[in-house]
Amino acid sequence: MNTLQQTLESYTVKTICILDATISSDLYVPLNLSKYNEDLIDLDITNHVVCQSYIDDVLKNKQGTIAYGGYLEQRNLYSDKEGFTSNNKPVRNIHLGIDFWCDAGTKVIVPLDGKVHSFKNNATIGDYGPTIILEHLFNDITFYTLYGHLAVDSLLDLYIGKDFKAGEILATLGKPDINVNYAPHLHFQIIHDLEGNEGDYPGVCAEGRLSFYKENCPDPNVLLKLGLV
Repeated sequence: MNTLQQTLESYTVKTICILDATISSDLYVPLNLSKYNEDLIDLDITNHVVCQSYIDDVLKNKQGTIAYGGYLEQRNLYSDKEGFTSNNKPVRNIHLGIDFWCDAGTKVIVPLDGKVHSFKNNATIGDYGPTIILEHLFNDITFYTLYGHLAVDSLLDLYIGKDFKAGEILATLGKPDINVNYAPHLHFQIIHDLEGNEGDYPGVCAEGRLSFYKENCPDPNVLLKLGLV
């Protein structure tokens, strides 16, 4: 465990719910969208309507409101998207954050004190859509959190350096036409070094780069502790 992971783990022993504070952590249920999930073999998971139908079934069966998961998950979700499957580059299909699948318009809650580093509408199909990156300083360690697939009005009234306290509302989730063709969800990622990026950072990597990204983007659940306590 590296220094950042130790810092994240030490932040709290309690579960942090990153969406609408009125939704109990008991209503967060795990979701498997990996290419190894046999339930997905005959489903076109790249179609946001099909994907949403599958997620709805999981939530109904598990009596949940929010489905979450996906860290280091190898997925077929991106197989129809040119930026992930270019013939000239290695296929990118390993997910580097946690996705939280729930209704468009759901409030996104800041998990710990931070300030706006950058924001951008990454509007290319398959990208994040509206995106916010916060900068955090805890125990003398600087790191960043990325929030993707937001509603476009979440970027209004933002400015670089704007402060947010833990528990405050940061944004709301966008619809498929805004979040660039995905079922509504939040992509949440922790990043140690942004490598000069602003308003964007890779959320999916190729297998050959996994060792770097696994170190630079630790499991967000080390901080959130969903299902762990």
